[in-house]
Amino acid sequence: MNLDALLAHKFEAKTVTYDERDTMLYALSLGAGSSPHEEVDLNFVYEKNLLALPTISAALAHPGAWMTDPKFDINLVKLLHVEQRTRFYQAIAPSGTIKAEYRVSAIVDKGAAKGALMYFDKDLYNAINNELLCTVKSCYLLRDDGGCGEFGTPPAPLAPTPSGTPDYVDEHKIDDRAALFYRLNGDRNPLHIDPAIAQKAGFAKPIIHGLCVYGICGLTLTRQILNADVSRMASLALRFSAPAYPGETLIIEAWQLEGGITFRATAKERNQVVINNGFIDLN
Repeated sequence: MNLDALLAHKFEAKTVTYDERDTMLYALSLGAGSSPHEEVDLNFVYEKNLLALPTISAALAHPGAWMTDPKFDINLVKLLHVEQRTRFYQAIAPSGTIKAEYRVSAIVDKGAAKGALMYFDKDLYNAINNELLCTVKSCYLLRDDGGCGEFGTPPAPLAPTPSGTPDYVDEHKIDDRAALFYRLNGDRNPLHIDPAIAQKAGFAKPIIHGLCVYGICGLTLTRQILNADVSRMASLALRFSAPAYPGETLIIEAWQLEGGITFRATAKERNQVVINNGFIDLN
């Protein structure tokens, strides 16, 4: 990785207008409206009293495939999305115009043989009054790009998921076509649709977008624990422990703590934890 090129790069801000159709498509791509949650999910898929899921912030104003620029010399085949964190300052409206600003906030060099962690931030503002809506922070493990140096201050590690009996358990069947739908939100990475690309990256078949699973966790906990009150979500953070695949069933377990909810998700068919260290701060 060319750290000097990364430090010198200036990201251009984007102004994006989205509408109710985009908001409904996002919710549908996560599986909203499926049995047995049709009634509560009308909040997210029907223009009458429509609400935007907070996790749509991850999809809005997608920065594009900026890491493919040859000047950065990043080996994208060895890239893994390992964490996602979002801090919400206001509820996301179901339609509007937003301004997005981007930055690489930190690089943690784990060593030439161990790769590097990149923290990429996106701030979303209301384009009308310039109020900050949320900060979205993605962490990527660049498995082939260690030994290049580091900068910035990474966030504190995510807290471990507790042991013991969860307060809440639900199952969510990922639609076999979920990756085909989710990519229409803006992330067209061929890893999630092209078998040859997936195999080159070391997977037997295309994996589901990590941010789709992130959204599914947000949808499940919003509908069940928050009773569809999106304004109660102050932050959402989690770690991607392993890839998930279209067609799998997620078992989502949650524990209610003072001021928040901690959770994890397991692929039922493989008994594989795919989401860990999940936490939602509550307003």
